[in-house]
Amino acid sequence: MNLRFLLASCTVLAATLGTLLGAPKLNVLFLVADDLNTRLGCYGDAQAISPNIDKLAKRGVRFERAYCQYPLCNPSRSSFLTGLRPDTTRVVENTTHFRKAVSDAQTLPQTFQRAGYSVVRAGKLYHYNVPASIGTDGFDDAPSWQRTINPSGRDKDEEKAIRNYTPKIGLGAALAWHATAGDGTDHTDGKIATEVIALLEQHAAQPEKPFFIGCGFFRPHVPCVASQKYFDLHPLEKFSLPKEPLEHLAKIPAVSLLVKPPSYGVAEPDLLNFLRAYYASVSQMDAQVGRVVDALDRLKLADKTIIVFLSDHGWLLGEHGGQWQKRSLFEESARVPLVIAVPGNAANGQTSQRPVELVDLHPTLAELCGLPIHPTLEGRSLKPLLTNPQAAWDKPAFTQVTRNAEVSLAIGVDPKKKPIIGRSVRTDRWCYIEWDEGRAGTELYDAQADLKQYHNLAADPKHAAAIAELKRLLASRAK
Repeated sequence: MNLRFLLASCTVLAATLGTLLGAPKLNVLFLVADDLNTRLGCYGDAQAISPNIDKLAKRGVRFERAYCQYPLCNPSRSSFLTGLRPDTTRVVENTTHFRKAVSDAQTLPQTFQRAGYSVVRAGKLYHYNVPASIGTDGFDDAPSWQRTINPSGRDKDEEKAIRNYTPKIGLGAALAWHATAGDGTDHTDGKIATEVIALLEQHAAQPEKPFFIGCGFFRPHVPCVASQKYFDLHPLEKFSLPKEPLEHLAKIPAVSLLVKPPSYGVAEPDLLNFLRAYYASVSQMDAQVGRVVDALDRLKLADKTIIVFLSDHGWLLGEHGGQWQKRSLFEESARVPLVIAVPGNAANGQTSQRPVELVDLHPTLAELCGLPIHPTLEGRSLKPLLTNPQAAWDKPAFTQVTRNAEVSLAIGVDPKKKPIIGRSVRTDRWCYIEWDEGRAGTELYDAQADLKQYHNLAADPKHAAAIAELKRLLASRAK
């Protein structure tokens, strides 16, 4: 028996004994947005109108530098819901189920099921084809849930009215939008919030069994559909496209840029209309977060419920020479909002600057709730950073992406070509990226001085020692 297995077994035994001895169990409200980058008020975006997420950040610990493990829906969600990295799940596109490679994986919801929790999801937790699969179980994992709820709303009903600026691309990746009447509560996300509120009311009336509720919103995933009410919050004249140094793109490996030609060739006025629609969709989704959290407070469940808010990955909005997508290792795609609010935590309201990963969520929530941490998990519990957001933290954050893995000719990827893997590692100081183990290019950015990643320092000999250490970390894939 190796040491790692022995230590893991001891941890499981200790947590199990704690449960048997009657240690109080915290509930979990797990809120997941779709394709949401950090364009939020609490992340410093003055143009965003996200009062409910901002308020949630003040009642929890906000992670300034949280990263997904793969900036695409199915790979990312398979990773953070299992606690396993994409190299383990073997999921690098939207058509492979993680159980094909790890049939016996114990998912995050299963960890709570096995501890006696009521485990239900409403909306999108695992991958869905948006908008095609709205109202269905999508690409779900049946063993993860005791019950699933799949609303479909006005955004789906009015699909034919959507304006698509990139008609050769399906709606699930297109620059497309639509403004509806109503207040947004009749949209799919509004109905998801209503269903979750009903679940909370049931638990408040019958509090004997703790709950894990997965609440998965569909927005701001394209097409960006929101009520006109939320478009009105964002006057078109306030929007502009990114202005970047002309020399920026010259030092970036060609494989790093996914969208070709820049901005798909869409005219600037149309890009601004779409940008406004993205912000409107964020604001409408934010309102649904507020409805759910307000219900938790009204029902007096907040003092015994951990609230987690995150996105599966980010989304580029014209940065880096006209990139409008995910599937990139740039900050705007790999970085995600993450807030964890633990009742009674003295550090609530603070921000952690440490680089953390979504794969860390499974062990974190298990530890916070006193449940066994499964020995195969590849993340690390964030509890030390929740206790002290400035605590020392030597674990880097890894993100990877694959070129030519998907049949996606519309955006210039040839599926007949050999896949190229891009891998990034982020530390307190650096972001280092290798494409095809460096054969297709490398990137090095100062994470403290160059937040927008305008200056690729990989060719600068002054940083050779730093690159050597980052290459070592990248090769180690530290767990």
